[in-house]
Amino acid sequence: MRPDSSRSLLSGTSAGPKAGVPDSDGSAAGAVAQVVSFFEPGERVRAKAPALPGRAAIVGTYTPRKCGIATFTHDVVEQLGRFYPSIALDVYALDNPGAAPVVYEDIAQVIAQDDADAYAQAARRINESGAEVVWLQHEYGIFGGADGAMVCDFVDRLAAPLVVTLHTVLGDPSAEQERIVRHLIARASRLMVMSRHGANLLASRYGADPERVKVIPHGAPDRPFGRGAQFKDAMGLADRKVLMTFGLLGPGKGLERVIEALPAIAARHPDVVYRIVGATHPNLVASNGETYREGLQALAARLGVERHILWDNRFLDTDKLLDQLEACDIYLTPYPGLQQATSGTLSYAVALGKAVVSTPYVHAVELLADEVGVLIEPESTEAIEQAVNALLDDEARLAAIQLRAYTRGRSTIWPAFAGAASRLLRDSVAPVARPVSPRVVLGLSGVFAMSDATGMLQHSIGVVPDRNHGYCLDDNARALMLMNVAPGLERTDRMRWSQIYASFVQHAWNPDLKCFRNFMRFDRGWCEDVGSADSNGRALWALGHTMEFAPEDDMRRWAARWFDIVHDSLHDAEYPRTAAFAMLGAAAALRARPGHAGAERLLDDGGAVLHGLLAKARRPDWAWFEAMLGYDNPRLSQALIEAGMVRGRPEWIEAGIETLEFIADHQTASAGHFRPVGSQTFGHSHGSLPFDQQPLEAQAAVEAALSAWRANGDRRWVKHAQAAYDWFFGANDRGAVLADIATGRSRDGVTPHGPNENCGAESILAFQLAHHSMLALWDAAHSAADKSGETLESGSRSFGQSLANP
Repeated sequence: MRPDSSRSLLSGTSAGPKAGVPDSDGSAAGAVAQVVSFFEPGERVRAKAPALPGRAAIVGTYTPRKCGIATFTHDVVEQLGRFYPSIALDVYALDNPGAAPVVYEDIAQVIAQDDADAYAQAARRINESGAEVVWLQHEYGIFGGADGAMVCDFVDRLAAPLVVTLHTVLGDPSAEQERIVRHLIARASRLMVMSRHGANLLASRYGADPERVKVIPHGAPDRPFGRGAQFKDAMGLADRKVLMTFGLLGPGKGLERVIEALPAIAARHPDVVYRIVGATHPNLVASNGETYREGLQALAARLGVERHILWDNRFLDTDKLLDQLEACDIYLTPYPGLQQATSGTLSYAVALGKAVVSTPYVHAVELLADEVGVLIEPESTEAIEQAVNALLDDEARLAAIQLRAYTRGRSTIWPAFAGAASRLLRDSVAPVARPVSPRVVLGLSGVFAMSDATGMLQHSIGVVPDRNHGYCLDDNARALMLMNVAPGLERTDRMRWSQIYASFVQHAWNPDLKCFRNFMRFDRGWCEDVGSADSNGRALWALGHTMEFAPEDDMRRWAARWFDIVHDSLHDAEYPRTAAFAMLGAAAALRARPGHAGAERLLDDGGAVLHGLLAKARRPDWAWFEAMLGYDNPRLSQALIEAGMVRGRPEWIEAGIETLEFIADHQTASAGHFRPVGSQTFGHSHGSLPFDQQPLEAQAAVEAALSAWRANGDRRWVKHAQAAYDWFFGANDRGAVLADIATGRSRDGVTPHGPNENCGAESILAFQLAHHSMLALWDAAHSAADKSGETLESGSRSFGQSLANP
């Protein structure tokens, strides 16, 4: 994905040493790394496999809030802390400010569920915390907005790999519910559900990739089997046959049907008692008080079974709940709604070896299969009566079902759950990148495979050029710049390709309208009469660059001629990036031909415009030219720096350095790797979103850092350029290796799921030109260090780290 004007080009590089030529220490500088293809399965240079995360953020409701997901989240934190203490878990607790106040302990932050700013603050805190993965618990009712829609903007702000546990997967969602789930699927690296039915539904109904869906059954306690009599005695229930249901009381739990079945059950088993354990749902209490519970009690009184029911109006912590469960013989979940994906108490009951009578909702069907429990039709008093009486009549069958349940529960006990959860987190963590020396020699076959006699094609499907989208001026201007600096080309090959790309630039000029066209169809017909302003600025940049760096005199003269024809059309540029691109071309032209009046005027006018924009837009926490970040952001700073250097304007250099520091800090993750402003940022003021990340932003960072280093020699620019360069080789938020040394290709960027597999012209050329700028910066910094008598380390350490920490 790229906006119409999303192209960028190099301001100046040096070619660097030839491959295999020994350095002064006798090593072959150009042979630091074996040239292999990262894209070939047999020879792929992979990043190091991830280990368990050192830090993870977990987002959901949390105890002491009275909510099933709160209990689950607490259990996850407790059990991972017990079995995998190396993982530091930061809890971000969703809270309902409209309910009774809750005091949370040992959490990172409370998120008020209806407060957009609270979500933004939490996302920023997570991104800055160094969390290697974010685990989000999803249920529609716990997030703000219609159907919990505020979760969408929240996940868009998260940079770390995202794991989403979907506690409910609806087979017949509303349009908004479906949109939310599809959005979460698009953003998540991994999806977790607790039933096979949920996994199948995610794939068939919502289009999720089955490879990214993991089924992990709800965790459950590990307690000894057969202690019912002990716990009955402790609760004063000795010699009673105990039925039990637990949960927040409210309509939709089916309790009415059990109470209606009690007369027939009690007639056959007078010692039976039905324990209804759990507080009334807080939302129901807030709206109707205890009317619902009182209605159930009135029903029991009318049926004459009130003495067979024990009410425990409490929301119990897990240990107390387990004690209560141990004292029951049969656990009932008579839910009328059959789409319930997960019931934590059902998992607990099975793991404790309790016979379960349940309606066939999703979780129950899977967990109680193979006569682990008894499934009954929903909303049927008669079915409940028959199932319970049959079990109480046959003690041997009851005991057999209890033993089968306990055996089934061994696969869900907390050690097993914690192991599966730790593997889920581990597999979601981005691999650790391995740095690549900028001295390696890049292949060019990927560039030429995208090119023909017309020029360089825009897009690809995978590595195959896509003729449906034809060509554009942006890419051919950039390809011309690459031919100016690429080392190792035979003179005839360089001239052939330089002339093809230059001819495209030349043909793009519309003499009637005094501007360039941009997009051309594969049949060589133009799609427009006027190209974007930014493509026009970029074309002028390519002409100035060719004036300065083309090896052939004929090409330099051609470029100077066209620069003179074109530059007047770029004065008074309307857009900041258009001005910046034109200024970079003018700076190159002025270095090639000092005193060029047109280039001087472009720089003077453009420098004044950018400097003025900065003065208007800056605020104490925002040293930038605009309220919104866009694409190719470092180019604005780079243009001011280069204009200041060639025009002797120190205030421009100072402003360029200051703004480059701002954007560099903004594009550096807390872990130190490069995090480009994502394309989803466009349109958001005073902030950024992390995806999708595009190669041209990394290229711009490298090349602006080179300009800044030439201006002040600060080694921070070497470190920052190295981070941006390493982004191509997996030092990014997904550990995705994008660049291929052997062919010189690059994937089209980093998405929440990993690399965009396509290899379009913009991405290939961004990598190629970033590489040559990184090499130029490395060689220049090395030379400066040698002259000052300093020693720069190399070897396995990152080159940027070596330079930044002598």
